[in-house]
Amino acid sequence: MEPASHFMVLRRYWRLLAGCTAAALIIGLLLTPAVDTVDNGKWQCKVAITPVAGSGEAVRADQVLSYAAGSDVTTAAAKKLGVTDVAALAARRSVSAASTQMLTVTVTGPTQHGCADTAAAFAEAIINGYSQESAKSAGESIKRLEAQAATQQEQVNKFQQQFSAAKPIDQPKLQPQLTAALASLTKTLTAISDLQNVSQTDAIQQWGSIDAKEAGGNLLSSPNRGVRLALAVVLGLALGVVAALMLSRMDTRLRSRNAVEEAFNLPVIGEIPQLSRRLRRLRDPLVVARPSDPGTEAFRSLRSTLLLTGPPALAAQLADGNLNPAELVSRRLAQPAPVILVMSGRSGDGRTTTVANLAAALAETGREVLVLDCDFRHPQAHVQFGVGEGPGMAELLSGEQLPELDDLIRRTNVDGVHLITGGNTTAYPAALVLRAGEVLRRARRHADVVLIDSSPLLHANDAYDLVRHADAVLVTMMAGNVTPEQADRVSELLSRTGVPVAGVALLGTFGPSGRRNRDGGHGGGQPGVPGPAGTLQQQREEPRHRASPTWARRAPSPSVPPTVESATGGHEGELR
Repeated sequence: MEPASHFMVLRRYWRLLAGCTAAALIIGLLLTPAVDTVDNGKWQCKVAITPVAGSGEAVRADQVLSYAAGSDVTTAAAKKLGVTDVAALAARRSVSAASTQMLTVTVTGPTQHGCADTAAAFAEAIINGYSQESAKSAGESIKRLEAQAATQQEQVNKFQQQFSAAKPIDQPKLQPQLTAALASLTKTLTAISDLQNVSQTDAIQQWGSIDAKEAGGNLLSSPNRGVRLALAVVLGLALGVVAALMLSRMDTRLRSRNAVEEAFNLPVIGEIPQLSRRLRRLRDPLVVARPSDPGTEAFRSLRSTLLLTGPPALAAQLADGNLNPAELVSRRLAQPAPVILVMSGRSGDGRTTTVANLAAALAETGREVLVLDCDFRHPQAHVQFGVGEGPGMAELLSGEQLPELDDLIRRTNVDGVHLITGGNTTAYPAALVLRAGEVLRRARRHADVVLIDSSPLLHANDAYDLVRHADAVLVTMMAGNVTPEQADRVSELLSRTGVPVAGVALLGTFGPSGRRNRDGGHGGGQPGVPGPAGTLQQQREEPRHRASPTWARRAPSPSVPPTVESATGGHEGELR
């Protein structure tokens, strides 16, 4: 997908992007504190603790580790640092056994100096606390050993007395007992001496200096609330972009010119840019209300293309305007007006909007245009032309009242355009359309061009019954409103009628999509002008070499512009 296509996808799903961004921002506001926090993990300091040389087996690593992880050490460190939140201080330190003879205390902090002070405080608390515990334990052991030594001394004294009082012949028998008692006393006294030495010195010590380094915080751990919220917005926007691209991949609805031409097997003869909500609310056709708008130029381009490729009667040279009413009637009897049926596959495809603006664009060329609203299920043409409701096609076709065509033709707010409204439908719509042949023959004598607005082809059969009375068909389609299957069904239904199809008017585009260079594609006689449109049956059967009906091969009259304007009228940069 090209970058421009990505931009179009994001523009199409802008509501999804906004929703994801807003959701991420709200979640960020709920999950982050209202004020900036302190990053206690910015600096990391490590200090090693080992037994004092000569302490021997008196210091056990598991005992030191157990004591260092206790609450007494944290309380002592907090007291030295003047910190009241002991739990927060405990969360910033960890103790692990680096080896059987070394412990490592790791502390985090917001600054290097504060982190080093905290590590030193924990090391001092561990060394002093464990040394005090060791001295206390040694003192208790000394007392127990002193009592044991006193008992042993009494035994030694007793054995010495017995040895002295014994006969020389019996002394060898008492010598082993005296020797054993003296050895036990000596061992006890040695243990007492060792414990006294341990109690007078620290059992453990700090090994080396404190190792301080910056932990290297990132945006994910940033303490600044604004940074975190900005990150949440970026993540939400990224999620929205991914979701939009995935939805675009799964969405098979037709949006581009090439996709529409491939699905309908018809040329796109007009691309109408998407209109803003303000323009869609206008009570007059865009061609009249905004003559210089890019959308107006697109409808004029559609008119010019239709004049070039439509029936000969549509492109016939007009009179000079000096004909009297009798001569005008005579001319229209000799040259009946062509009937153009504007239809769509689904509702919401811009059919009525196209009829109104195409009628206004044709009226700009001096033609008298008669619009027939044959959408009996949801007539809206009177709204586009600012005409009130009243009797119309329903009454005319049913023959209930006002059978004369002149009595039903009403002026509109567009010069040169007249309208017969849909009327008040009481009969079954399909029954009304079956009587349309005679009415259309009479309507041809009241204008230079007759445009018919019909019901959606895939929703009702009215349009299909009207096709056989038309000289040409113009299919309208709103970008993103039709699937390839629906387009193929419309193409199949039209191919059975044998009525020439001028092409497709693609509405709601974000810009001209261009045309791929294809050999034998929608060929034409000159660059920029679509080739002549034959019947849809010919187009379906001969996609590469299209046969053109007689009226399509006729050269356009001098009154028709030699080239067809771009679908955006040269105002691509002005599209909104």
